[in-house]
Amino acid sequence: MEWLACIRRSVQYIEEHLYDNISAQDIAAHVHMSPFFLQRGFAVMTGYGIAEYIRNRKLYLAAMDLKNSSEKVIDTAYRYGYETPESFAKAFSRFHGCSPLQIRNGTGKIRTFLPLTVSITVHGGDIMKYQITNMFSFRVIGFQKEFSYEEGYREIPKFWDEICAKYADNIYAGNAPENPYEKAIADNCIGEYGICIDDIGDGKFRYLIAGKYAGGEVPEGMMLYEFPRGDWAVFDCYGPIPETLQALNTKIFREWLPGNPDYELSGNANVEWYDTIHGETKDPDYHSAVWIPVKKKENE
Repeated sequence: MEWLACIRRSVQYIEEHLYDNISAQDIAAHVHMSPFFLQRGFAVMTGYGIAEYIRNRKLYLAAMDLKNSSEKVIDTAYRYGYETPESFAKAFSRFHGCSPLQIRNGTGKIRTFLPLTVSITVHGGDIMKYQITNMFSFRVIGFQKEFSYEEGYREIPKFWDEICAKYADNIYAGNAPENPYEKAIADNCIGEYGICIDDIGDGKFRYLIAGKYAGGEVPEGMMLYEFPRGDWAVFDCYGPIPETLQALNTKIFREWLPGNPDYELSGNANVEWYDTIHGETKDPDYHSAVWIPVKKKENE
């Protein structure tokens, strides 16, 4: 499906199910897309996570219901999926800046949150350089942790800090390995890849701090993952990270994917590559890349 149409259909589906307990997975199934890629693209293009957008729409409509009817606050809370009046009042006050009763008696002000209208603006003069590369299947080895769609991008940097402090700092300092974990890091260049894999469901995805597997022992707590042969869109990036990588990801989802005449998303994983040999991550010319699995669009 064309990417922009996918986001629009997602917004429409949300509007049709605001009284239901829907998730990013439900929406992704409706538009036939990986929940991970949908969540990422939705946030980039709209500025809101899917769960945040649904919550904001419900709280706006709940305020309108309280203003224009005499129903009990508890009934409004239940209709919009809140299990207790207390949880509803807390979320309501955080969003609107006033309590449900203040809206009811006219002393509070409603924060407007209307349905999104998704559009794309094409800017000229800035060419996004990429190449389509057919890669043979390859295996990676690394440290894995599960994250929720909503919290992942805030928590993943902490995961990197944790792994580096626990296992990698000695190796990155140029010292000889002192245990099986440090040996695996050195032998397989772990830290070259940051990999998101969407295959576990329940609103979560797997994240790997990884390197290409060169064989040998897989220490307890580490894991292997194999990518099948396929086409990847490879976008090179130069500049300090994470700022430049975040900007590149935004351009990919806002400018490259929408209306792309040749390629669409494929698979359930994406890779960020880091140059672990040359330069420091804060250098102005630091080299990194984003790999997006794609497939050629079928002729309609």
